[in-house]
Amino acid sequence: MFTARDRLKLLLGGAAFSVSACGGGSSSPVRPTPPPVVVTPPTPAPVIFVPTEGQLRDKFVNQFQVGGAIQVGQLTAPEGTLLGAQFNSITAEFEMKPDIMGPSEGVYNWVEADALLAFAEDNGLQLRGHALLWHRSTPDWMLTGTPAQVKVKLQTYITEVVTRYRGKIYAWDVVNEVITDDGSLGDAYRRSNWWTASGGNADYIDWAFEAARAADPDCKLYINDYGTEFSGKLGRLLDVVRDLQARDIPLDGIGHQMHINVGTSAQQVFDAVDAVDTEFMGLEQHITELDISVYSDPASCFSDQTGCQSDYGTTIPDTVFTNQAQLYRAIFDGLATRSSVNSVTLWGISDAATWLNEYPVSRTNAPLLWDRDRNAKSALQAILDSSFTP
Repeated sequence: MFTARDRLKLLLGGAAFSVSACGGGSSSPVRPTPPPVVVTPPTPAPVIFVPTEGQLRDKFVNQFQVGGAIQVGQLTAPEGTLLGAQFNSITAEFEMKPDIMGPSEGVYNWVEADALLAFAEDNGLQLRGHALLWHRSTPDWMLTGTPAQVKVKLQTYITEVVTRYRGKIYAWDVVNEVITDDGSLGDAYRRSNWWTASGGNADYIDWAFEAARAADPDCKLYINDYGTEFSGKLGRLLDVVRDLQARDIPLDGIGHQMHINVGTSAQQVFDAVDAVDTEFMGLEQHITELDISVYSDPASCFSDQTGCQSDYGTTIPDTVFTNQAQLYRAIFDGLATRSSVNSVTLWGISDAATWLNEYPVSRTNAPLLWDRDRNAKSALQAILDSSFTP
């Protein structure tokens, strides 16, 4: 029997359904729409330029040798691998200098030089000799005695060294850095220990060239110096070359070291080469120690280590590397058009092993074509790819 109580329950239930259906009840709350999920794409890894085997040396095969300076301890390290893969000339960074090869009178150390020669021959590289005479790497025994005795010692040493490597070294830096930086002296010659030992003159330069020519008539003989991108130093070097030629001292070429920086202009390099071509047609030219420092330091930084630019550390600005790449490209392109230049040597292979990390002060430098991880830098890509924008 359907009672009044049953009817009341039915009415109350319908009312509750109606309220719920209209969304007014609290038993079914409206949930907020969740925010969209934002997916951040991973940052793409930088594209590292990888030159093909021999790409650097092959690009300039009809213009000049491409050389690299190295130490014996680096021959089996990454630098040695890069040297064998991309270069066709090798220079000893310091291990063929007199204090290493002639530690005492009549005693010769051939170990390092022989190792460099063996590496060169095994990898199809030509060996460039550096250097037979340099005031900063002269053992004391060479400089004692009368000028006549000093001449005999020097020429004996040069004869022994050049004869041992006769036909195996295509060029020798016979004298290195004999030009003064002091333009007030009245002549062009550095007042070095050699100047003093030869009697207060530059006769030792003649002695060195004459002994080298007698020991190997076919080897190219060079005078090598830094700072020729500056007109004063270049002018003094040309004065010496002019004098050597006038007296028939055997000289085949001029070496420009070119330790420059990102503030140097390529035209400064070309002006040095062109000045030699203008006056001394027939002389060969080598760029012997090229690197481009990321620091544009004043002269005082090198003379007494003052005024040096602050260390970039690991944050060298991208603009610096851009300028460096553009300068390397301009230099290589310009030298390729100058027929007297038949060798361009970089003073090192990678930024991990450059003398500029310690000189003129200790700081992080990056002057070469491969970085500290031995990855090719934009400077190398700029040299090899004319369409690349650094």
